[in-house]
Amino acid sequence: MSLEIERKFLVVNDDFKSEAYQKKTIKQGYLNSDKNRTVRVRIADNKAFLTIKGKTNLSGTTRFEWEKEIDKKEAEELLLLCEPSIIDKTRFLVKSDHHTYEIDEFYGDNNGLIVAEIELNSENESFKKPNWLGKEVTGNVKYYNSSISKNPFKNW
Repeated sequence: MSLEIERKFLVVNDDFKSEAYQKKTIKQGYLNSDKNRTVRVRIADNKAFLTIKGKTNLSGTTRFEWEKEIDKKEAEELLLLCEPSIIDKTRFLVKSDHHTYEIDEFYGDNNGLIVAEIELNSENESFKKPNWLGKEVTGNVKYYNSSISKNPFKNW
């Protein structure tokens, strides 16, 4: 079983953009956004993936994750079957010590929302917090991509 351990933060400025070593355009939708399991279709530049995630633990940091690369054309067809509100975003990758932050800048109905995630090896692992990292929102379902696809940032 594959586990994902991550913490999530709001981003307070765009200093991360000058630190990014890579960025990619992402379009994703949900075939299922149930709180106990999500099934996501994602196209990131020229690659596509089908991802299944389980329910998070009580701290909101850990959950089951399974991901498989799929054909981009198939992903485009699956996006047509997804629940309403496809998410568009740019993901920036920023190295910080031996970790990598994934910073998502959202567009469309979620324009103005910028969230950073860091994957960890354990829930208690320490990590460096850059100056652009703001309030922690780990475990706050409101900030899950599956949630903002249903209740976008513009409605908050």
